[in-house]
Amino acid sequence: VCTLHALRWRWPGYGSHLRKSVKLLTAENGSIRRVFLCALCGYIKYLAMAIYEFDGYKPVVNESAFVHPQAAVTGNVTIGKDVYIAPGATIRGDWGKIVIKDGCNVQENCTIHMFPGVTVVLEESAHIGHGAIIHGAHIGRNCLVGMNAVVMDNVELGKESIVGALAFVKEGMTIPERKLVVGNPANIVKDVSDEMIKWKTQGTKLYQQLPSQLHSSLKECKPLREEPTDRPSQSANYETWGNRKK
Repeated sequence: VCTLHALRWRWPGYGSHLRKSVKLLTAENGSIRRVFLCALCGYIKYLAMAIYEFDGYKPVVNESAFVHPQAAVTGNVTIGKDVYIAPGATIRGDWGKIVIKDGCNVQENCTIHMFPGVTVVLEESAHIGHGAIIHGAHIGRNCLVGMNAVVMDNVELGKESIVGALAFVKEGMTIPERKLVVGNPANIVKDVSDEMIKWKTQGTKLYQQLPSQLHSSLKECKPLREEPTDRPSQSANYETWGNRKK
């Protein structure tokens, strides 16, 4: 709320007018901004914005992509169609360039960064799991980087390869197409099968559908105090690799 009316939260009657003020607005760059709109005077205050200009570089974000307000996208960054950038993700194009091509997803608490002058590329449909770090690497088309994995500088990850959760892929490692990489330090343990890449691709398609769903239905709300008795179950339309193999 505006400074003039902030203290009136304490006054009887004014709270009911102001509690309706929290809104989400879709910005021109495709992100969502959280705002307060003072119901008394119409003053608008932006509380959070995911996109930041740095040193004259403004991120480029396709309008179909979704960048969560709790992410941070800075500087020389290009984000393609149907890309999902999750809460807590940090995309730092301050020292170099980051290209996130169509259909990629960068999940919660991931970091993408580089040494000065380096370009980081995520090719189409790259899938970066929760908490992973990509530092100065090139991620091939339709790859999967598992949760909390670290992919270091000058790594070349071949298309349709999979990096296991918690793996550490050391600097300069070249991984051919369709390889499974696990461990600390990471090693190639086998080829990625047709069935495995089919499973990965299905999971990535769910994330490619997510931006449009979020644009149309995500909104801040007050929590319920009890679960509704008629609350529908959510679809089990995808399963873990372990269950898939059974």
